[in-house]
Amino acid sequence: MSISVQQLSKNYGNQKAVDEISFEASPGKILGFLGPNGAGKSTTMKMLTCYLPQTSGKAFVCGFDISNDSLQVRKNIGYLPESNPLYHDMYVKEFLYFVGNTYHLQNLKTKVEEVILATGLEKEQHKKIGQLSKGYKQRVGLAQAIIHDPKVLILDEPTSGLDPNQLIEIRKLIKELGKTKTVILSTHIMQEVEAICDEVIIINKGKIVANNSLKGLLAEHQETSLEPIFVKLTK
Repeated sequence: MSISVQQLSKNYGNQKAVDEISFEASPGKILGFLGPNGAGKSTTMKMLTCYLPQTSGKAFVCGFDISNDSLQVRKNIGYLPESNPLYHDMYVKEFLYFVGNTYHLQNLKTKVEEVILATGLEKEQHKKIGQLSKGYKQRVGLAQAIIHDPKVLILDEPTSGLDPNQLIEIRKLIKELGKTKTVILSTHIMQEVEAICDEVIIINKGKIVANNSLKGLLAEHQETSLEPIFVKLTK
């Protein structure tokens, strides 16, 4: 398993944002990580990427402990946070060179060209990031997340703000990446999960309320779509 989470918790004072959750994620399958606002999704992803320390429990990424081996964990993870922080005064290509240099990548020129092509940024590569539409900024965020060829991808609302054509292209890219990598995809869009994901976890008030394959979850609840299942489990 690329990701193993064991009784992981995060407290903010007396509030339990994440409450002793356990799950696993493996290569070749895209895991949809769902929940209402404030359920603990982003907090979980921030712990897995070593952005936040956990209060208790353990998690391993590619065999590395998030508490003791944070540098190795970060080397193996590509992360696109929901806020997608970018340097708006940098040019797209310049920014990707900057990110690549932080990973000390060999053949950096080739790597930058590959991710620009993969994310459809050819026509935008010489523009300042601040001049781009929200959809193209998302593509830049995806490009920086995959430039070092990580084994694990954690994507928080990756299709936010994309038009229908861009949506199809980014879905295709994520599905292609999911063939060889472990991908955790967080989104509020149920159709997105149905189109992309193989496995589904639903979290509510810090606890996991569903953990199954997409097909298994639909069959278990005798539904043809995720939306009624999500509403029933998170009310």
